[in-house]
Amino acid sequence: MTPTLMRRSASEFLGTGFLVAAVVGSGIMGERLSAGNVAIALLANTIATGAALVALILTFGPISGAHFNPAVTFVDAIENGVSWKDAACYVPAQCLGGIGGTIAAHVMFRLPLIFISHHARAGSAQLFSEFIATFGLLSVIWGCSRLSSEMVAFAVGAYITAAYWFTASTSFANPAVTIARSLSDTFAGIRPSDVPWFIVAQFLGAVAATVLFRWLVPNLNLRAKQVLLAHSSEK
Repeated sequence: MTPTLMRRSASEFLGTGFLVAAVVGSGIMGERLSAGNVAIALLANTIATGAALVALILTFGPISGAHFNPAVTFVDAIENGVSWKDAACYVPAQCLGGIGGTIAAHVMFRLPLIFISHHARAGSAQLFSEFIATFGLLSVIWGCSRLSSEMVAFAVGAYITAAYWFTASTSFANPAVTIARSLSDTFAGIRPSDVPWFIVAQFLGAVAATVLFRWLVPNLNLRAKQVLLAHSSEK
C-alpha cells in the first residue's frame, strides 16, 4: 500500500468511525433525554447524523472522497472512479472504522464496549426501505457530484436527514454502518440476523441508481473520477 493510499484509507476509517459514533451516540443520548418519546429520540438522532455527515464530508472529502460507505465505494469502482485495489483498502477501513465508532460511543456513555443488538428490523417493508434509501443516496451523490459538486456534502446530509423519516428502516443505507450498529443494543441497533439482507438491499439500491444515472447522465463513467468530493488520486 502506497503512502497516499494509506492516508486515503485512514481518512475513510476515521470518517466512518466518527459517522457511526454520531449515529450510535446521538441515539443513546436522545433515548436517555426523551423520557420514552421515541419521536423525540429519532429527531435527535436524525439531526446529529445529518449534521455530522456534512461536517465529515467537508473534512475528509478532499483526502479520500469521503465515501464512508462500501456501497458507494463499490459503485464508484464500477464507474472507474477508484481502482479495485483502492476499493479493497477502502471497504475494510470503513467497516473497521464503523466498529471503532460504535465502541467509542459506548465508552463515552459508560456502556459495554460491544453488546449485540436485539433490535429487530426484518421483513419486506424494511428491506424495500433500505433499497429505496440507498437508491436515493446514490442518486443524490451521482447527480450532485457530477452537476453541482460544491453542494454534495449538504445534499447528502439533507437527504439522510429526510430519509430517516420517510423510510421504515430509518435509512441505514450503508453496509459498514449496518455492521457496526449490530454491535450496539441501543436505540440505533439492528439484530445481526437482519444485517445480511439489509446489506443485499443496500448494494442492489446502489447499483440500480448507478445504472439509472448512466442513462440520465450518458457520460457518467467518464466523469466519475472524484466521488464525493475532489480528492487526491495519486498512487
